[in-house]
Amino acid sequence: MKQTGLPARRTAHHLLMEITGAGRLMHELIAGGALTQLANEDRARAQRLATEALRGLDRADRMLKPYLKKTPPDHVMNALRLGVIELCSGEAAHGVVNAYVEIVGRNKRTQAMKGLTNAVLRKIADEGQAGWEKRAVPLTPGWLRQPLVAAWGRAAVAGMEAAHFAGAPLDLTAKTDPDAVAKATGGTVLPTGSVRLMAQGQVSALPGYETGDWWVQDAAAAIPVKVLGDVTGLKVLDLCAAPGGKALQLAAGGADVTAVDMSARRMARVSENLARVGLTAQTHVSDAFAFETTGFDAVLLDAPCSATGTIRRHPDLPYAKDGSEFGALIAQQEVMIDHALGLLKPGGRLVFCTCSLLPDEGEVQVEEALARHPDLRVDRDALNIPGIAPEWLTEEGGLRLRPDYWPDLGGMDGFYLAVLTKPPSAFH
Repeated sequence: MKQTGLPARRTAHHLLMEITGAGRLMHELIAGGALTQLANEDRARAQRLATEALRGLDRADRMLKPYLKKTPPDHVMNALRLGVIELCSGEAAHGVVNAYVEIVGRNKRTQAMKGLTNAVLRKIADEGQAGWEKRAVPLTPGWLRQPLVAAWGRAAVAGMEAAHFAGAPLDLTAKTDPDAVAKATGGTVLPTGSVRLMAQGQVSALPGYETGDWWVQDAAAAIPVKVLGDVTGLKVLDLCAAPGGKALQLAAGGADVTAVDMSARRMARVSENLARVGLTAQTHVSDAFAFETTGFDAVLLDAPCSATGTIRRHPDLPYAKDGSEFGALIAQQEVMIDHALGLLKPGGRLVFCTCSLLPDEGEVQVEEALARHPDLRVDRDALNIPGIAPEWLTEEGGLRLRPDYWPDLGGMDGFYLAVLTKPPSAFH
């Protein structure tokens, strides 16, 4: 007899194994075909199961700990974690337990632990949702939690962890009329002008998708373009442009947009989105440092970074990464800022931003850029836009956004941005 739901569960287990064991990111696995063998409904289920397990992994481990004398092999531990997630969300115990016992039994190295898996999951089933809910909010893995606490304090990090555990609503940027998009989709207009939908469904089925009235973009990610103000007729470079939300914003605002990114696949998606919403931009597949056209009124540099600000939507990140590559990213950001400044015309503006929670990828980068270029100025006034709270402004003149902000509205991604103005004469 075929085990109902087994293909999705086996794939979710494979995703967890690759993320927690091999350090691979969810989007990389999906792009590599991890879900292609599944039926459509099983694809959604496998991704949802893996995502929920990652989001609640620390709580699942604490729930399992009393029933384990020692931590079992990863193959078994990830099966138990998935079992906890399903049992504590109300799935029938019989089907869940049998499925994960079978997954453990299919591996020759762990088949002897079928009995353990069965016994532990049946005890978890007895605790159920009540046992799950009495546990504390999952903690961020220590390698990341420690620098976050050092930067923002324990109370702020606890707020971020609550936002990470809750996940992210769906945010839309309207092409022209946020109020009309909110009315059509059943969303709410946020203080900064994005439209938020708390209930998520198939994006392409939402009203206005086919007619190009909006695109998906987290509210925090939409702010860097807003601080440029009126961009009508300005020559603007979007450096590191994919996935393209900012290029679409600039084009919708009337700018002459050049979008550059080194990924041909991701730039093809940018071009598709431009076409869907009826906007135009010049697109170039190029390494940022190989792009040397100058004379731009503004450059928007959303620099490659740790992406630690996106954990609400990508809970795999703190389990796939360990921070070892972040030093190279920070060094790259420094030289990218200098390169971007060289592409501006005299008096032009650079919006530097990263979707990071680490000050070394935000506040510190701007402080060091100002030290390298004494004539460079920070445009603090540019940050005076609707929806920005005064306490989000930083000492060096930037804007710090965090997941624990807007707790009653559903939070936001972690982000940093600053507007730097190039002096009328070239750097010396």
